Amino acid sequence: MFWMVALLAQDGMQYVYRVYAPDDALPADLFWAAFHCHDEGPHPRASDRFDAAEIWRNPAAPAHLTVHQH
Repeated sequence: MFWMVALLAQDGMQYVYRVYAPDDALPADLFWAAFHCHDEGPHPRASDRFDAAEIWRNPAAPAHLTVHQH
């Protein structure tokens, strides 16, 4: 299963990351996984405000923790 995490960035764009994690993953862990992946990419700084992120899940993938940029 995977989760989608949308982060707002300083350029006004919203960047969405796919985070593979189990059903019982904590929202904060999902947020930080996506945030750190964003920091390693070429995009402008993302907001580190947890309450500004959108997190939802998609049950179509196996459960293991990795992050993919899209």
